[in-house]
Formats: sequence, C-alpha cells, structure tokens
Amino acid sequence: MQAVATATHADNGFEEATYRKVAWRLMPLLLICYIVAYLDRVNVGFAKLQMMDQLGFSDTVYGLGAGIFFIGYFFFEVPSNIILHKVGARVWIGRIMITWGLLSAAMMFVTTPMTFYVMRFLLGVAEAGFFPGIILYLTYWYPAHRRGRIIAMFMTGIAGAGVIGGPLSGAIMKFMDGYNGWSGWQWMFLLEGLPAVLLGVVVILMLQDRIAQAKWLSEEERALLIANIEKDEEHKEDVPVLRVMASGRVWLCAAIYFSYVMGLYGVSFFLPTIIKAMGYKDPLDVGLISVIPYGVSVVAMLVVAKSADRTRERRWHVAIPGLIGAAGLALSVVFSQDTMLAIAALTIGLSGIMATLPLFWSLPTAFLAGTGAAAGIALINSLGNLSGFVSPYAVGWLKDATGSTDTGVYMLACGMVVGALLTLSVPARLVNR
Repeated sequence: MQAVATATHADNGFEEATYRKVAWRLMPLLLICYIVAYLDRVNVGFAKLQMMDQLGFSDTVYGLGAGIFFIGYFFFEVPSNIILHKVGARVWIGRIMITWGLLSAAMMFVTTPMTFYVMRFLLGVAEAGFFPGIILYLTYWYPAHRRGRIIAMFMTGIAGAGVIGGPLSGAIMKFMDGYNGWSGWQWMFLLEGLPAVLLGVVVILMLQDRIAQAKWLSEEERALLIANIEKDEEHKEDVPVLRVMASGRVWLCAAIYFSYVMGLYGVSFFLPTIIKAMGYKDPLDVGLISVIPYGVSVVAMLVVAKSADRTRERRWHVAIPGLIGAAGLALSVVFSQDTMLAIAALTIGLSGIMATLPLFWSLPTAFLAGTGAAAGIALINSLGNLSGFVSPYAVGWLKDATGSTDTGVYMLACGMVVGALLTLSVPARLVNR
C-alpha cells in the first residue's frame, strides 16, 4: 500500500510539474498579447477625453463609434475561429495581431464621425477570432478541471490592460500632446498600436499549435498531456457546425455572456469619463485612479477561479460575482457625490464583473469539442460581444439625454443580474466537473 501511495504521489508531482512547465511556456506570451489587444480595443475611452472636443463629437457619436467595433467583430468571428482550427493558432493569431496593430495605429488619422465609424469597424474585423481563438487553443492543452485557473490567468490581461494602460494612456496624452503637431490622443493610438505588430511576429516564431509539436516537452510529458486531453474529450461530441448554431445550450451561453460583457464594456469605455466626473480633470490623474479597480480585479479573478477549480463547481462561482458586480455598479451611483465611496463601489463592481468572465468559459467548453467547439465558442463570443456595441451606445445616448451616466450604470447593473439568473439555469451536471 505504501509503495502504491508513493507512486501515486510521484505521478501527481510529475503531472503538476508538467502543467507548470506548460503554463510558464505559453501564458506569458498569451497574456502580453491579450493586454495589448484589450488596450487597443478600449483605449478609445481615454482618447475620448481629448478627441471629442477637438473633433466636435457628441457622446452619442462616441458611443456609436466605440461600439461599432463589435459589428465587424460579430460578422467575422465564427469564420475566423474555424480557420484557426484548420490552419493552426500560430499563423492565424499572428496574422490577427499584425493587422489589428496597424489599424489601431491608423486610428490617429480619424477626423470625422464617418472615419471614426469606419476605422472602428475595420478594427473589429481585424481582431475577430483572437479571444475565442485563444480560448479554443487552451482547450488543446488543458482538461476541463484545470481550465478555470488558466483562463483566469489569461483574462487578467483585461485588468492588466487597465493597470498598465490607464497611466500609460494618460501619460502619453499629457506629455506628447502637441509634439510634432499631433494631439496626445493621436500619439496614444500610434504608440499603443505598434506593439501588437511586433507581438504578431513573435507569435508566428514561437507558438506551437498542438502538444505533439512542443519539442520543449519530453516524450513522457507529451504523452501525459495528450492522454489527459483525450480522456477529457471522451464525453464530448464533435457535432456539425450547423447543429452547434441551432443548439439551445449555445444560445443560452451567448445570452449569459451578452449580459456580463454589457457590464464589462459599459464600464471600460466610460470609466475614464466617470472618474473625470468625480473631479479628476488631468488625463494622467484619471489614468492613475483607474488602476485601483483593475488592480483589485486581478486578485478577485484568480481567487474565484482557484476556488472553482478546487471545488469543481462552476455555476455559483459565475453567478455570485455577477450579482456582486451589479451591486457595486449600483452603489457607485448612490455614492457618486463621495469620491472615495464611489471609487470603492466601482472597484467592487468591476471586480465582480471581471471574476465572472474567465469562469463563464468553463460552461460552453464543458460540452463542445473539435470544429463544433471552434464554431460554438466563436458564436457565443460574437453574440455576447454585440453588447459591446449596445452598452456604450446606450450609455452615451442616455448621457446625452439625461446629462449624467447614472441611468446607464443602472442599466449595466440590471444586465449583470439577468446574467447571474441565466447562469443558474444551466444544468449543474453539464458543467460541474
């Protein structure tokens, strides 16, 4: 008995060491890519602090331009992810990053509402497939019971973009404003877009598509990882794409994700504006204050994901942070006249929102496989991200109509509550493993 126990312990130690090795090899690059990707997606929120006055844009024009990104994203998401599944992540993710980096830098040339709309739409087309492609890619390496923490680690890139991007964007806009005749927001788009191009080249050179291609693993390590993935796939069915598109489970997941992403982008695109309304006028001050909610969110994401993987429970680990996020958003309006309490409430709200997102992806990836997974993940992400069009446009319109972001923030809180209730309607037997 002692020998068997010792052998089992040794096997577990080897497995844990192997997954640590994989994480250290894959995650730093993927995380940096996502930080740059998300920063290029939402830095328009900081550009708003200068470009609206300089270009004469209303909040409605800004909200439509910020959100129209997701229309291009929507139409090209599913085909992009299917192509990735066919040709491999290395080439396709690299291609995505290079094209979106160039287009993000080109945002500096926006002069009219129409050019603003066109460039944001094209940026969405270019980036389509990046996030669901990485989620799909991680299913090639990690079984379901390890996926919560690893997706949470990847998605800390959102918070990382807030921690790094807020001060960076504020500093560029403050200190580069007027240099070479360009405004600070123009320099911000240029300097924050070019790193994506460089990272795209790095991805093409360094990433491996599958476990079998990873020469940095020993034969024993590759065999272990492949066996774990094959065991994880046993209960899944690689269904045709059209069946995936018609699946009630997939559409339920899309509705849940829509609700949570509404909260995410409603806050992300307007957080600088909300902070400015609290009395912080300097772009650098706004950037530094924005670090607080994003920094706390990183901790919340990792703690909740670790708990979910340890207990192998998913639904409540998604729903409860969603409700906490809704409460935090609502309280940020209630305490809007008290700066410290308002920032604390926003921090709670954003932390709840961020903690839901990585664990949400443990729901659809629990029952999707193969090409069906590529199509299903992309469909859920594209439909869910349509709220990235709806929420900033609605918040902008409500701000123009009421003179305040309060009503829009309440709307986002209601969306989070709906998402939490829908999450609890997912059968536990389907996802808790």
